Amino acid sequence: QVQLVESGGDLVQAGGSLRLSCAASGGHFSINAMGWYRQAPGKQRELVAVTTSGGGTNYADSLKGRFTISTDNAENTVYLQMNNLKPEDTAVYYCYADMRVPTWGPRGDYWGQGTQVTVSS
Repeated sequence: QVQLVESGGDLVQAGGSLRLSCAASGGHFSINAMGWYRQAPGKQRELVAVTTSGGGTNYADSLKGRFTISTDNAENTVYLQMNNLKPEDTAVYYCYADMRVPTWGPRGDYWGQGTQVTVSS
């Protein structure tokens, strides 16, 4: 069974940095896109950044310049480098993947369990 496993969430002071990781594993699959969404308390889940297998990236406008998404395709892993963190970045960060499972199968959206990022002022 395919899983997206996140790590890297933590409590950090404003101005600090964190790096989130998410690895896809389990069975045969192909990845069309991977990325990150976040959900703050009382708010809807929102896009942080997504990158496609073709190399394109899409960031939330408000996060450009502070957050950077990258991938290790050989390891089916996506990273999110977050710099100059602010209290308003506090949220649960969810890994997302647009995948075919198995590789010849239908495309679908897959989600990790979420990792908590808390930024103190």
